[in-house]
Amino acid sequence: MFGHIGAHAGDPILSLNEDFQKDPRANKTNLGIGVYVDESGTLPRMGAVARADAELRSHGGSTPYLPMTGLPSYRDRLQVLVFGADHPARADGRIATIQSLGGSGALRVGADFLKKNFPGSGVWISDPSWENHRVVFKAAGFAVSTYPYYDAASGGLRFEAMCNALGGLPPQSIVLLHACCHNPTGVDLSTAQWRTVATLMRERGLIAFVDMAYQGLGDGLAEDAFAPRALAEADVACLVASSLSKNFSLYGERVGSLSIVCASKAEADRMLGQLAGTVRANYSNPPTHGATLVAAVLCSAELRAAWESELTSMRERIQAMRSAIHAALQAQNLPSGTTLSRYLTQRGMFTYTGLSASQVMRLREAHGVYLLTSGRMCVAGLNRRNVDAVARAVGEVMRQGA
Repeated sequence: MFGHIGAHAGDPILSLNEDFQKDPRANKTNLGIGVYVDESGTLPRMGAVARADAELRSHGGSTPYLPMTGLPSYRDRLQVLVFGADHPARADGRIATIQSLGGSGALRVGADFLKKNFPGSGVWISDPSWENHRVVFKAAGFAVSTYPYYDAASGGLRFEAMCNALGGLPPQSIVLLHACCHNPTGVDLSTAQWRTVATLMRERGLIAFVDMAYQGLGDGLAEDAFAPRALAEADVACLVASSLSKNFSLYGERVGSLSIVCASKAEADRMLGQLAGTVRANYSNPPTHGATLVAAVLCSAELRAAWESELTSMRERIQAMRSAIHAALQAQNLPSGTTLSRYLTQRGMFTYTGLSASQVMRLREAHGVYLLTSGRMCVAGLNRRNVDAVARAVGEVMRQGA
């Protein structure tokens, strides 16, 4: 019956991680998968989350089904985290927010919702983008195209080309935007550029779909949420997928949210019902434990303050590793024209190194340093023990040429 079905190609990031696990070398370094690890190279258990978990478990109790839209206290706190407590759209009740199965679940529910209600629209993602963006929207039935984004020569942004492309899209086109810490490039828009994009999208009648997977790991919680807040203030039709996997270090709990910014409270109420129906057709209702932990942290002033302090330490460690590898590479005799400033100007967990696929493969085979073939490096995988060795390995393959 299933003989005509071929093998799945696999996910390049997860496949790379599997290859890393099989590598017997003791000095290997995994800078491929997008997971924050601490200075010791282990996945941290955040203290505020651990305290909330201990309190929760001390009370025991059953775990009944949640509503299709999720835990109410979690949804409310996530809406505040994404948009701010005093955002006009929140004050007017114009935001419909549901709990989702992480950021990917939010993207898929949003994609299904949009395909049902805007069947003739196309989806546009940045060039490049997280590869699963294409996968999710194609699976929902959309044609997926790209708009200009990354400038390989400078390691920066092709902003004028991006705006020109968006300005030529048909009304009701769906534009996938990275709120902060762009994956895979680490190249973000400035606040002025976000305002320009918001105005352009409103004038063209485009639908913004914002993916925010790294809030708090770029410049700060409020700073990293500037994009969805500015789009909402500009009255742009807007969906926001938020993931808490990284900033709460709750990868396996699949905690996320999906919000739709609407024109009125009545419209938001209708959209909440539509999202509930979309969830029912996918997974019926979300899990309890992770959402309860997040709600406990965000509803407690003490735990919230402790969590923000820990998150600040994580962000500052990433920034310190950016400075460390930049300094170590600067000290080497690298080919002329090498752009090292990208390690400092790009934000968040990822940096596009500019290495070619063949250089990445040599880095892996000769030095046990694992990057994606695109050259994306997870800076969060660096620490004081491995950063100099990684820099020497990167410098060696760069001197050998493409």
